[in-house]
Amino acid sequence: MVSFFRSNVDAMAPYVPGEQPLPGTNIIKLNTNENPYPPSSKAMSVLQRVDSELLRRYPDPYANEFRQAVSDALGVPREWIIVGNGSDEILNVLIRACCDGARKVVYPMPTYVLYRTLSAIQPAEAVEIPYGEDFKLPLEELVAENGAVTLIASPNSPDGHAVPIDDLRSLAGRLSGILAIDEAYVDFAEESALTLLNEFENIILLRTLSKGYSLAGLRLGFGIANPKLLEALFKVKDSYNIDAIACMVGAAAMRDQVYIQECAQKVKSSRTKLALSLKQLGFKVWNSQANFLLVQPLQQAETVYQKLKSRGILVRYFFQPGLDDKLRITVGTDEQNQTLIDKLTDLL
Repeated sequence: MVSFFRSNVDAMAPYVPGEQPLPGTNIIKLNTNENPYPPSSKAMSVLQRVDSELLRRYPDPYANEFRQAVSDALGVPREWIIVGNGSDEILNVLIRACCDGARKVVYPMPTYVLYRTLSAIQPAEAVEIPYGEDFKLPLEELVAENGAVTLIASPNSPDGHAVPIDDLRSLAGRLSGILAIDEAYVDFAEESALTLLNEFENIILLRTLSKGYSLAGLRLGFGIANPKLLEALFKVKDSYNIDAIACMVGAAAMRDQVYIQECAQKVKSSRTKLALSLKQLGFKVWNSQANFLLVQPLQQAETVYQKLKSRGILVRYFFQPGLDDKLRITVGTDEQNQTLIDKLTDLL
């Protein structure tokens, strides 16, 4: 049968999201890094007061209410913000705008594998530079490749390390293309690269409300960059890419920074306790500044994953070289984490 699709689409492997249990299933879900705490009550209050007129009309194509809330919360000008249907859409727009067969995407691995998928869809050459065992940024190798877009997740998934700001500064200053710093997990980290935006016109910072704001189901994210960089991205993004409800709810969540910080502190505290408990069970645990832990069990990782799944706990197992002996575990509530430790104690 003749294919209907471009050859690169036929050849590429799809991105595989984490397992999603059916609604109502009694599962402790520690595999896709959702926040274990509910969204801000202020955001939920806005959702409950939605006017039907909001649904009848097209939404603001720039999501200005949300942009203003981000501006107020982070202290950046509204004109420096682009809003997406999750930060994944900003990544997609960035690669569509900048890359093709002659203009490559560069990133260290292992990291967020959607980078590879988006490059393959374009198509654009994806150059993957291996991280060492210590996850130190391969700075010289990244500079040597000098991609049209260089992607750095910080904190990085699946291990949770944060790239030092000085390394990001050095990288930005030595690249002729764009440096995209993916800060999806920054709400659980010690610092942000936000200050670098005033130093470099070739940096875009990516953020999401899926992690720190407990709004993964809303699909809302944003990028922050110099307006000169954003000008081309606005040409590429869909005209009405953010629905009106998401804009209102997201704006309310951004304005409730006190609640967001309280939840982040609880997650960080639980992360410390969970790491200690796992180490006591003999796991190797990587230091993390995200809301998850990369761990290496004494038993075969896939076996532990399957046994936990049969006991009602989902964690993330990656079928890929360098990670197939490890698990990524989302930090849950203290109660969920203790149930995990109890189950692991029994099966190990």
